[in-house]
Amino acid sequence: MTLPTRKLFGTDGIRGTANRPPMDAGTALRLGQAAGRFFNRGTHKHRVVIGKDTRLSGYMLEPAMTAGFVGAGMDVVLVGPLPTPAIAMLTRSLRCDLGVMISASHNPYEDNGIKLFGPDGLKLSDAQEAEIEALMDAPNFLETLAAPGKLGRASRLDDAPGRYIEAAKAAFPRGRSLEGLRIAVDCAHGAAYKVAPTVLWELGAEVVSIGVNPDGFNINRDCGATAPQKLGDLVRERRADLGIALDGDADRLALCDEQGRIIDGDQILATIAGAWQREGKLAGGGVVATVMSNLGLERHLEGLGLKLHRTKVGDRYVGEKMREAGCNLGGEQSGHVILSDFATTGDGLFAALQVLSLLVEEKRPASEVCRRFTPMPQLLENIRYTGTSPLADAEVSKAIAAAGEKLGNRGRVLVRASGTEPLIRVMAEAEDAGEMRRTVAELSALIRARAAAGAVKKVAAAE
Repeated sequence: MTLPTRKLFGTDGIRGTANRPPMDAGTALRLGQAAGRFFNRGTHKHRVVIGKDTRLSGYMLEPAMTAGFVGAGMDVVLVGPLPTPAIAMLTRSLRCDLGVMISASHNPYEDNGIKLFGPDGLKLSDAQEAEIEALMDAPNFLETLAAPGKLGRASRLDDAPGRYIEAAKAAFPRGRSLEGLRIAVDCAHGAAYKVAPTVLWELGAEVVSIGVNPDGFNINRDCGATAPQKLGDLVRERRADLGIALDGDADRLALCDEQGRIIDGDQILATIAGAWQREGKLAGGGVVATVMSNLGLERHLEGLGLKLHRTKVGDRYVGEKMREAGCNLGGEQSGHVILSDFATTGDGLFAALQVLSLLVEEKRPASEVCRRFTPMPQLLENIRYTGTSPLADAEVSKAIAAAGEKLGNRGRVLVRASGTEPLIRVMAEAEDAGEMRRTVAELSALIRARAAAGAVKKVAAAE
């Protein structure tokens, strides 16, 4: 059977400008109704847990989704601001049929998003998302909702943060302590602004926190995992042993060593993989990463006798490949790191704790522990477009293929459309930095020209 094409869902749920379709209250209500009907298929009383980050628009989307689920006959458990991985964990531990995280991750406050988790704590598959969309558009859909006597109820779980804090502490190796370490943490004024500093302090660290004063508007603003420069300055100023920068929903991270230099997701994967291999904890004989991960990581893992499995961009696809390959470690260069022994989705805090455990064990600075390979020169350029994607142009496709052939085994080219924004991402890496820059410049110039031509055609058609 051919499933309908997804129109709302992208690579990481639904995302858009707050109070504009599809991130408006009406769509959120309808989504809650449809997802509630999709998962309300048995005889027991079904329930859903809903979390959010600190965006102002969360106050609009949370009650709208609550109304939708209640109308579909599901009980709703509200937990307030918590990291995305905490919602995945609570979906399982509370025996919920569905988990919802209202967040646009690293985007600015003007945006918001909705991520859905199944009863196993895993993000929904493309097929499940397509079925939910089909329900939203089905004729007479409202007639299938709950009868007045079958409506659900909503309640708040006050100890939800404490549950996640204890789970995070339990993931830190028994018998080890962070005592004697000074850790700087930037919570991006987001979902982890309370729980992350608490976990680090209760494990024994001296904690220096920034990005812990959300006001509904400042989430991710010049801070967090996508802007870790301020954290690097703080690390140097306070002479911290490690800096941890989380994004708005805390499912990804960037680290700073004691010199304030940024450590990306590829280096974090290499660090944890090497340690787990030595300890006999690494499953599947390899690591899963996306097409964006550096060739330096791949070659480093090959030197350890490990395989790098590549997948599409998106931690959901990383998780799917991990299960397929039997791996327990995977992630993205951007800082999503999945440790399936502890969590079902990317968890920035859990990944940071694994690195901190190594600092304690090896008694060496982060600049040594977390620099496992020399990255191959890599350059990424983003090109915004309107109308039809420039990647549909035959000349663009031909140029991309020719650029890849020209680099051969000296590097690689990757050009893809963003799954969350109208952007074309042009990436090249090569042993020769000059060749890399020329490759990106030539492809970007062509794609910009085609994007501009497409925009002109769209305006002409409108006129």
